[in-house]
Amino acid sequence: MPAIITEYPCFFTASVWKHQFLFANCQYKDIVLNSLRFLCAKQRIRLFAFVIMSNHIHLIWQILPGHSHNAVQRDFLKYTARQMQKDLTINNPLFLKKLRVGKADRKYQLWQRNPLSIELRSKHVFDQKLNYIHQNPVKAGLCSLPEQYHYSSAVFYQTGVDVFGFLTHTADW
Repeated sequence: MPAIITEYPCFFTASVWKHQFLFANCQYKDIVLNSLRFLCAKQRIRLFAFVIMSNHIHLIWQILPGHSHNAVQRDFLKYTARQMQKDLTINNPLFLKKLRVGKADRKYQLWQRNPLSIELRSKHVFDQKLNYIHQNPVKAGLCSLPEQYHYSSAVFYQTGVDVFGFLTHTADW
């Protein structure tokens, strides 16, 4: 039996520190995808939509019962930052220098502070954000049609095929 959902889905945006083009490297996009896959598999979230751009991500996710929104968001950002930092230390230390902050509690910062998170309390607003997410790569000139951009859920909504294996269709909301 599916879990009873008690919270609204949220539109979530996180940007790379100082808007650096960290996600120009697909390896770091894959770290984000793997973390989202883990959160879905562990039933901490339902993921309705996403796009990973060169310096930011947009998600529509819903935190599942028994999990705190703040904790899931914190864990997601912390885990992805650590994984990317490990790789940058070995494979691209020059880029890592661009993310240096030298603060008392951290040497590097991969994500901007205070990501945007907005509850989507109506289907109309949900659909607006879904369209916004899927049009992002088109507006950036990365593709002609939303479903042509690999690091997005647009192809799922166009074809019904979940190539990532962790998406939930809006019809299930």
